[in-house]
Amino acid sequence: MEGANRHLAVGILNAMLVWIPHGKGRRYLGDLPSDVTVETFTGESFPSDPAGVDFWVPPFLAGKDVPNILKRMPGLRVIQLLSAGADVWVGRTPDGVTLCDARGTHTAVTTEWTVAAVLSSLRRFDTFIRRQERHVWKPQLTPTVTRKNALIVGAGDIGEHVARTLETLDVSITKVARRARPGVHSIDHIDELLPQADVVILNVPLTDATRHLADADFLARMKDGALLVNAARGPVVDTDALVEEVKTGRLRAALDVTDPEPLPEGHPLWDLDGVIITPHVGGSTDDLVEREYVRVGDQIRRYAEGEPLINIVTGDY
Repeated sequence: MEGANRHLAVGILNAMLVWIPHGKGRRYLGDLPSDVTVETFTGESFPSDPAGVDFWVPPFLAGKDVPNILKRMPGLRVIQLLSAGADVWVGRTPDGVTLCDARGTHTAVTTEWTVAAVLSSLRRFDTFIRRQERHVWKPQLTPTVTRKNALIVGAGDIGEHVARTLETLDVSITKVARRARPGVHSIDHIDELLPQADVVILNVPLTDATRHLADADFLARMKDGALLVNAARGPVVDTDALVEEVKTGRLRAALDVTDPEPLPEGHPLWDLDGVIITPHVGGSTDDLVEREYVRVGDQIRRYAEGEPLINIVTGDY
């Protein structure tokens, strides 16, 4: 980090080499300093000598070869992620390299997915779609989100945006975060809050503290008929415990992420009534590349001009 800070304080003295994973992202970077060179590295063959790379944007889902790639980048000073989650990179970033996530880039569209998941599950769209496949016309009454209680676990940028959106549908919101602040409870109070919630929405990063946060005890404390929504990371939920609860019909679930991921063919989650699964697409909309690379361009200019970077990941984030 020290080397990166020196660089940030004075701006670049020599040509700067940036690697990005999508060639079509170049058009959204905006105007860059003339001494900045941008090359496309998809994770396969190197476009030039990796030893010369100053600023690297890895693919969204980086491969297992990342440690070997990093060893060949002795001049690397910044890793800019395309995701808000940095769990794969925490503890793997070399000394002297600043790690930045994409917090805020996917907030609006992840909120869309979350609210759509809540509404689709409560209004039983999964049931009606299965009937549509069988050409069965069978109306039924469904729950409504109106006047329900939603517990949002993880009151960061996305969590706050989800809360504001659900409030427009007359949903009562309770928020939980690692530390208490005005309007937000500490995670220490989760046990007493879970039984009151009709919907529990997970928006936490994956850390040692949140791995299997939604374990058997957590799920058992949820009220009968409640909905668990996971828009975070798969390992935040104990999959085996979730399967056992949903099998009984006591809980429902809407999942954009699973553990394991991809979810293997034949896994029991696929066929459980009351489960909606999407393949980690909460942030995947048709403007994805533009959203990502507008932020990347801003970060490149900040670094090149010696200005502070945003969304620097520190500690266990």
